[in-house]
Amino acid sequence: MRKSSVRAFPLFCSALIAVLCVSHVFSAVPQSRADLDAMITSGQLLYRLTEPPEVTALFGEPTDTNQLREGEMLIQLFRYPGMTVAFGRRPGSQSPFVLIGIEFQGQRLNLRDMKVTLRTEKDLAKFDDFSGFQNVSLANLDLRQQADLLERMPFDTSTEWPPAEKLPPNFNPAERLRAGLYPGLGMRRLHEEGIDGKGVGIAIIDQPFLRDHVEYRDAIASYELIGVEGAPPQMHGPAVACIAVGKNRGVAPGARLTFFATPTWKRDNQPYIDGMKKILELNRTKPDNEKIRVVSISTGMFSQQPHYEEWLAVRKEADASGVFVITCDHSALAYGTLVRVPGRDPDDPESYRPGRYQAPNRALLVPAGNMTRATHTGPEAYALDPEGGMSWAAPYIAGLAALAYQVDPGVSPARIRAALSDTVTRTSAGPVVNPRRFIEVFKKQLGK
Repeated sequence: MRKSSVRAFPLFCSALIAVLCVSHVFSAVPQSRADLDAMITSGQLLYRLTEPPEVTALFGEPTDTNQLREGEMLIQLFRYPGMTVAFGRRPGSQSPFVLIGIEFQGQRLNLRDMKVTLRTEKDLAKFDDFSGFQNVSLANLDLRQQADLLERMPFDTSTEWPPAEKLPPNFNPAERLRAGLYPGLGMRRLHEEGIDGKGVGIAIIDQPFLRDHVEYRDAIASYELIGVEGAPPQMHGPAVACIAVGKNRGVAPGARLTFFATPTWKRDNQPYIDGMKKILELNRTKPDNEKIRVVSISTGMFSQQPHYEEWLAVRKEADASGVFVITCDHSALAYGTLVRVPGRDPDDPESYRPGRYQAPNRALLVPAGNMTRATHTGPEAYALDPEGGMSWAAPYIAGLAALAYQVDPGVSPARIRAALSDTVTRTSAGPVVNPRRFIEVFKKQLGK
């Protein structure tokens, strides 16, 4: 699941489950929900661990199978009378298909919130580096020889670890989560000087998010649903909100957040167009000091989706009205990602290595990897993402734009885009964003 575009797998989408019209009944298929629950409780069916051959051994050959792609997940469906079992895997991953969902007699089981307990080290191979070990118990394992694996796997505050003597030397998960909340590159010093985005409105158009997370709940000015009524919080929204305005992790912790929750998994530009139009309409009714000046959208697939020309038109209108829009689309701003090197000074630009996503012509790189982000599983839940991606870079840039508008409310979006690239620090990793030098551009314009 590539993080350069918004992509959700929202609780086993109903679009994946066909209506079952099969008369033949297998005696091995559970006859009641209680029977199925007992199989889950006993460990015969395990979320993210059970593979297709194990299901076939339990229930026999399915009456129908098919494979499809949902976002950036490959989905394999096994259909039985009254039951559909879904397995998932990331394209290109070496991990096998594993159980991700079950629909039984028209009801979808909530497997996502179940703690996954690994039984032996062989289970490690079933996890990829997108979800990693979030909400996973590793307590039964000896991980002393797994240093390389742990360096690339995300984890969160609900991950259970073996005792320290069974972890690689110098691998301290709690310390990494704590250190990852520090924004780095001199950002905290700017905040201490009062440059924190105060008085600037940032809008984010993304998936439904957890509204009461401690990182950003006090920054929320408004929250609006666009076609996602009743949908549960997803992982993407809390992360981008935390990076933009989080009180610990955020680039602009003083900014106001307007959040538009949309069905990004529909692969259509219309939700983004609707959100942008609402923002522009709101700005027409607000005084200058209350307008939304920055919009962050963590996807870059606009040209591959319907209504592209309309999207270009509304984006042009935003630019003309002084609203800075950042997405993962390189045609608007070329940038890539950096990964912070654990144990080194996060304020030093040389403490970063190139990330997975590089900018065309190596124009601009921003921190994304080995950083802690808010997650959707609780108001104080956090996750560490070792590699990061473009989705986490976009709200970082949005936060910088908010700082620029705080210093110079009259600056144009074009000037902000130019200053981001013009003020980089050249390092061995490439052109690293320089928040202090970036802000000095706007101070000089005003003679400050």
